[in-house]
Amino acid sequence: MCPSKVADGDERGWIIPIGGAEKKEDNPRILKRFLDLCGGREAEIVVIPTASQLADTGSRYETIFGDLGASRVDVMDFDTRRDCHEPNRLARIEAATGIFFTGGNQLRLSTILGGTPAAKLIRERNAAGVTVGGTSAGASILSEHMIAFGKEGASPQADSVRLAPGLGLTNRFVIDQHFRERDRLGRLVAALAYNPFAIGIGLDEDTAAFIGPDNTLEVEGSGAVTVVDADGLTFSSMAQVSENDPVCLLGLTVHILVAGATFNLHTRKASAGSLGNSKSA
Repeated sequence: MCPSKVADGDERGWIIPIGGAEKKEDNPRILKRFLDLCGGREAEIVVIPTASQLADTGSRYETIFGDLGASRVDVMDFDTRRDCHEPNRLARIEAATGIFFTGGNQLRLSTILGGTPAAKLIRERNAAGVTVGGTSAGASILSEHMIAFGKEGASPQADSVRLAPGLGLTNRFVIDQHFRERDRLGRLVAALAYNPFAIGIGLDEDTAAFIGPDNTLEVEGSGAVTVVDADGLTFSSMAQVSENDPVCLLGLTVHILVAGATFNLHTRKASAGSLGNSKSA
């Protein structure tokens, strides 16, 4: 499930994973910035609440984006794989300037949308410049490699994580969410131990990674983003250990980024952003 190719002269749209529990009232700056990137008052948003089994999830985001000034908001739940083939639904996705996945269970998203015309179209629209975001489970699904489930804890074990194919907007990173709140460092590191190609992104609640067309990640929100880079990995015991054993990893690089800090997914360089220019009293 490779990312769609960006046509010559075009730019990929923004990819915006959110760690869950983002502010929805009283200055919802993450959702407001998402909407602004989708066109502000000209934005036409499609909300996909398939991951959730709560009846009011879609309507809640419909109200939020409407109150923030979106021109049009459509809730499009996919209950079956057949829904993902319907021409009317595909036409609405085609016309959207922004697509937003709610939280819930990411396996509901992958098993219902995976391999369907709807999933392919969302990849194509993002490659053509449309902004795609998601919160919690809706964040996990965005990348090619998706954390399906796993164990809590700071130390990686061979059985800490189970991976599944995601939506495939990009193959540059693996996302985990509710990161600090649910103690998920171990399972994110374990995911990288299986294949160090990708970069691990751990999102705290009410925190988002705004990933631009130039593959620069900027942090927004009240928490932190933990970036785990295995590019310099010199040793991994993953192939030698039993399932319940801890994994030895040497050469990992870890960055803790807060609002305004950046990380370039291409050069693998982090920056403190505006914080780096501040002076202590």
